[in-house]
Amino acid sequence: MSARYQATRTAMITPTVTEAQAAETLRTTWVLTNEDLCLQWQEQVVEDERLSAERKRLAEEEAERERLALQLEENTARADEKKKNRSKHSTIILRPRPFANDEEALVSEFALRKIDSGKYVELYYWTNQGLDDALINYRTRDDDSMVPSIGEDGSTVWVSAATSKPAAGVIADRDLSPVDFAQAIPRIMAAIEERDWTKQRVVMLAQFWGAIMLHCYWNSNDLLARRAILLYQEEQCRAWHSAILSSNGAWNISIIDEPTLVRTFECVY
Repeated sequence: MSARYQATRTAMITPTVTEAQAAETLRTTWVLTNEDLCLQWQEQVVEDERLSAERKRLAEEEAERERLALQLEENTARADEKKKNRSKHSTIILRPRPFANDEEALVSEFALRKIDSGKYVELYYWTNQGLDDALINYRTRDDDSMVPSIGEDGSTVWVSAATSKPAAGVIADRDLSPVDFAQAIPRIMAAIEERDWTKQRVVMLAQFWGAIMLHCYWNSNDLLARRAILLYQEEQCRAWHSAILSSNGAWNISIIDEPTLVRTFECVY
């Protein structure tokens, strides 16, 4: 028996409380206190396990978020790299060399870079003369250097020197012959489809150029009318491409703006 217990029991003995009663009271108190402490300990164990499981869950969720963020970053970087270096990542079909035709003609790298960035580019690059110039320049060039350029986000990017130089003899759309124009349209349409332009824009441009070649000005015997519709085509395309990223946005270019076309004819006249 401990001295502390003995002292407590002795203090409880009074004329009305016997030693046995004091001992029983102390025992009962100890049992109840011990049960309460055991219950508290069990509750604390459960709470500690809950907190540990919660910390583990949060740590696993954070690790998963970091993994997904890293995966997204890697996928984005890989997609950007593939976009910048199409020739390195494009799939090669296991087949004999096909016969050359217009659809596989070599197009200016400068023009294709404009197409890749969704910007306006002259139809000249898809005319017979433009394709011939691209082939000659490809065969005779000896400059494979890289030059700095400004990306769409304003950052500096390095591009091939060949993609940064327009053709020396490029002809404006307004000065193309109807034959050159008609040759260029299916070729540039194939180029923009191949370079993942949205279906809406592809259809819109196809309808626009179709409307140009079906317009009465296009088939007119009046040379000024034909010049006016080619000039209208060029100005509308330039303005449309510039407006795409503006605050007001672009419009449905396939709808011929007759009042503007008439004013263009008056300017040419």
